[in-house]
Amino acid sequence: MLQITEINDLNDPRLDVYTGLGERELLKYYEPHGGLFIAESPNVIERALSAGYIPVSVLVEKKLLRGRTMELIQQLKEMSSDETTQVLPVFTADEAVLRKLTGFPLTRGLLCAMQRRPLPSLRALSEKAGRIAVLENVMNPTNVGAIFRSAAAMQMDAVLLTKGSADPLYRRAIRVSMGTVFQIPWTIIPDDCDWLAELKALGFTTCAMALRKEALRIDDPLLKSAARLAVILGTEGDGLSAPVIEGCDYQVIIPMAEGIDSLNVAAASAVAFWELGKR
Repeated sequence: MLQITEINDLNDPRLDVYTGLGERELLKYYEPHGGLFIAESPNVIERALSAGYIPVSVLVEKKLLRGRTMELIQQLKEMSSDETTQVLPVFTADEAVLRKLTGFPLTRGLLCAMQRRPLPSLRALSEKAGRIAVLENVMNPTNVGAIFRSAAAMQMDAVLLTKGSADPLYRRAIRVSMGTVFQIPWTIIPDDCDWLAELKALGFTTCAMALRKEALRIDDPLLKSAARLAVILGTEGDGLSAPVIEGCDYQVIIPMAEGIDSLNVAAASAVAFWELGKR
């Protein structure tokens, strides 16, 4: 059943997951058993649902409690985390009230709090992959979301992120990715993992996207001939760390027009995945 509650009290503690908790607090909501994230808009929520994520509650603009939105809410109810009664709390109010509550207009009038899932290990994610992306300390959620969108579009098999990177399930990363964070496998690499060595042990040729004079052009046939390829991208500004650059099999550059030294990491990822993802 649906438990639809019209919001009257803007301080209702049941709404804290939408209004009172930051991304890090949501991440630790069920600690030590994982946390929550917030998905926005019907399309993104449908992709999360298709990927098997479990809904906890819904916040929806009152005028949208009909048509496609109600059909989606019914689907969410069937996947509700309350397995006994299948009660899905649905909180609703007029747009003006929700704007006061959240501080911003809802994306297409709909938010859904969902449970996170346990992350796979690097080995489990990579052992059957042919082309993967690795993000070293890419801290901007917008860039992480855009990189995921490119990785999914260019048919990369997986994305690995170091712990210094923005969480792919941060609200902005999900929104920018258009929900593709739910369509491509990913994991966060533990701090104590020698991930370069592990990728090489799995048979990956490792490519650091780095501005080095000795770097190969991105269209070098040597790269395309690799059976398994890991494309490694660094944070905005500083790029990849020196140990990662030195530890990779190749340094790779995207040729630029004179006077231009680099692209934003999200733009560079799209070019790299298009060219290096070919097999």
